[in-house]
Amino acid sequence: MSGVEEQESLFLTDLGRRVRQARTVRGLSRKTLSHTSGLSERYIAQLEGGQGNVSIILLRRVANAMGVRLDDLIIGTEAVPDWPVVRDLLAQASPAQIAAAKTALSGSGASDGAVRQRVALVGLRGAGKSTLGRLTAERIGWTFVELNGEIERESALSVREIFAIYGQEGYRRLEQAALRRLTEHPGPMILATSGGIVAEPLTYDLLLQNFYTVWLRAKPEEHMQRVRDQGQATLAAAGDNAAALQDLRAVLASREPLYARCQATVDTSDVPVGIMVDRLTAAIEARFGLPAHASP
Repeated sequence: MSGVEEQESLFLTDLGRRVRQARTVRGLSRKTLSHTSGLSERYIAQLEGGQGNVSIILLRRVANAMGVRLDDLIIGTEAVPDWPVVRDLLAQASPAQIAAAKTALSGSGASDGAVRQRVALVGLRGAGKSTLGRLTAERIGWTFVELNGEIERESALSVREIFAIYGQEGYRRLEQAALRRLTEHPGPMILATSGGIVAEPLTYDLLLQNFYTVWLRAKPEEHMQRVRDQGQATLAAAGDNAAALQDLRAVLASREPLYARCQATVDTSDVPVGIMVDRLTAAIEARFGLPAHASP
């Protein structure tokens, strides 16, 4: 049995155990559960025994029949026994209570009430995070940091090697660890993040809580052209421009609600780099009360 097959077998075993526990703790027999779910007793026995593939639709019927959440059966709550209570409390909490809970759990609240001069640039690849971040940092005298550069330095591996060895999950784990360390950076800093950081809820929330976040927004066509100009084009071959642009539009559309959570937005479409730097500098100066810098 391969490693993947072994993991899948273990998952099915754990799933079956959680289903059996949920049924027995509610005092339901297999016959009763079979009747209320419309599934055969044999199927339920196989499910509880961790045998065979599981249909998500049929598992949903089992969960509904027992009055439990589907995600509790799939993921389980053993690691955090109080999670169901916390989840229900969060569902009823006010925005202020949720903010206080997040601060307490992350330990990211500044006890002295000081405003941290930390800015994070967010946006799709080709938004200009590295270029504008570096130029703006030079103009206002702050430190410029690229999150991917920190990940590579701390792991002694390139991002490409990290993905090849550890996969997406491994990269995201290293990304969160590097970001957490950067939240302790004492001095003024502009941080360029990866385009996909918004897809990791805990990492993105850590960023939002500890940095003044700025979304560098641009048109899909400009994103794609900038990536090509940088010699990093992996979007599509020249003959597939339309398909590549369509894919990029879909990615941007799916991420826009997440990017929109940033505290500020700087439009970088259809303007030269100098104007982009002026706009980003102005946003930072307005937020932190810095003396205005005249454009060179």
